[in-house]
Amino acid sequence: MVRVKSGILTKKKHRKVLKLAKGYWMTRHKQFKKAKEAVLHAGEYAFSGRKRKKRDFRRLWITRLNTAVRELGLKYSQFIKMLKDKKIEIDRKILSQIAVEYPQIFKKIFEKVSVEK
Repeated sequence: MVRVKSGILTKKKHRKVLKLAKGYWMTRHKQFKKAKEAVLHAGEYAFSGRKRKKRDFRRLWITRLNTAVRELGLKYSQFIKMLKDKKIEIDRKILSQIAVEYPQIFKKIFEKVSVEK
């Protein structure tokens, strides 16, 4: 029976992992075992980071909205409640962008919501 040598496949697998670990610190980009471990951890952090990013942006939008609405004399929660009561469906991302880039338009939206209590 012929002996199967797997050196080519092993080298290919090692090269793939070491390529992913490029730029890592100390032996983590040179030694396969360390690189493999580092790449696995990096994958876990990347996964949780993608979830974290969504939370962080939502917090940012809410903070920006709260600041803009407080300048006009209302609280964020009251403003959102009024939007829902008026059935105005603009999400927080767009509202915060309008508040930062176009304060006059945001003021008109605010007046539309708060005038007819």
